[in-house]
Amino acid sequence: MLLRTFGWSFGVTAAGLACAAIFWGWEAFAIVAILSVLEISLSFDNAVVNAGVLKKMNAFWQKIFLSVGIIIAVFGMRLVFPVVIVAVTAQMGPIEAVELAMNDADKYEQLVTDAHPAIASFGGMFLLMIFLDFIFDDHEHKWIGWLERPLSRLGRIDGFSVCVALIVLLVAATTWAESAAQHGGGHVDKAATVMLSGIAGLITYLIVGGLSGHFENKLEEEEEREHEAEEEAKKAGKEPTMVGLAGKAAFFMFLYLEVLDASFSFDGVIGAFAVTNHIFWMALGLGIGAMYVRSLTVYLVREGTLDDYVYLEHGAHYAIGALAALLLVTIKWHIHEVITGGIGVALIAGSFWSSVVRNRRIAAEEGGAGGSNEKAEVTSGV
Repeated sequence: MLLRTFGWSFGVTAAGLACAAIFWGWEAFAIVAILSVLEISLSFDNAVVNAGVLKKMNAFWQKIFLSVGIIIAVFGMRLVFPVVIVAVTAQMGPIEAVELAMNDADKYEQLVTDAHPAIASFGGMFLLMIFLDFIFDDHEHKWIGWLERPLSRLGRIDGFSVCVALIVLLVAATTWAESAAQHGGGHVDKAATVMLSGIAGLITYLIVGGLSGHFENKLEEEEEREHEAEEEAKKAGKEPTMVGLAGKAAFFMFLYLEVLDASFSFDGVIGAFAVTNHIFWMALGLGIGAMYVRSLTVYLVREGTLDDYVYLEHGAHYAIGALAALLLVTIKWHIHEVITGGIGVALIAGSFWSSVVRNRRIAAEEGGAGGSNEKAEVTSGV
């Protein structure tokens, strides 16, 4: 099971590290390995959240997620995305941006850094909406009950999460963005950029998440009708509709996962510049890490880990909320990647341990109840 799920990741790791050592030497080998670990540590919460969505898909779409999805993640977000940022912000063509990355790495890094407020605003708002929609929802299991119970009641107000997100964006754009812009001029433009990018992130979440949820609900409704029809009249004829809806639902959930991965990759791409500004080393290291994140997602689904450890999703969403806040804070202040990754790992580790304690308590209670029942049966028999 482990080799079947992580086999491609192991293969990509060996090939990536070998390429780094052959073409650029042992320094590149070490940096690619460091970037791989960095990406995995920053994106473990991404894997947990992805698993919550991926478990609703069939085996075919899980394979698409690992094949087509990883091409988008590695080639698109870890290689093309930084080049597109430079091309847009510097108003140059993509070929010129690639040449700049290869010939003047320092200037390339500076251009990407200058675009960070817009990137952080977009990704921060997208991730913040994921966190808010989760925390304002009424879940069967509650990890931090004293906090989640009142928030779930607030979530009954229509559009409450959007209002909270817009307030956060307004604060970020009118305080942190302005303060950061005063150091380099363009005070109004910086605030406007953060506001527009944040709104774009919010709209992207609403469109992609809304379409995914819509088709998922349609699929569930159709499945219920099909089940009732089979029980009552044993009639067929709805299979074509089911296949079509399943395809639409799976496609939009797949699209949602890709946008989610893109948002998670923002901090990894920006953080990678703290290690190196070599575009191909970055792509190799972050790509290897992304492969492990995807394999881990599939592993969590196939092992049913989220069902056994019920607080894991809570921990992952709290980590997403923390990452969203940190991304918005980095509009003004730099935060070391160790802090970003450490907070996410700590939250997920805490939720995992809470799940283990809960499972032990339930097992002890069931064992005690079983012992009492057995004793009562013996007494009754005597």
